Amino acid sequence: MSRIKGKDTKPELLIRSMLHRRGFRFRLHSGQLPGRPDIILPKYKTVIFVHGCYWHRHEGCPYAYTPKSNQEFWLPKLEQTVRRDRLKTLELQQMGWEVLTVWECQIKKHPEEVVTQLTTALLHPD
Repeated sequence: MSRIKGKDTKPELLIRSMLHRRGFRFRLHSGQLPGRPDIILPKYKTVIFVHGCYWHRHEGCPYAYTPKSNQEFWLPKLEQTVRRDRLKTLELQQMGWEVLTVWECQIKKHPEEVVTQLTTALLHPD
């Protein structure tokens, strides 16, 4: 597990590059915010998490499979990740931040569509 990257993953780098090309400027991985968001856009009071489907248990995604071996270790670990994600999202929202989550499988299949959705969410918040 020590060789699994926690930041600067391929999906994250792709999203950052595409947002930057569209003129968005951002900060990265601030330890001052709960959950250390992957991308922070202070101008829009928005954070973006780029989640791996396996580690963050993307519901209904084939990449979020349950390991067949050593389940007594993996299941609690993966469930704790989901609980932590929910808690950190709630904390950020209570601080007034908009929280957006992008999933690895979405980025792999339709990166332009994902960035268009992010752009719309940033420029036209509800």
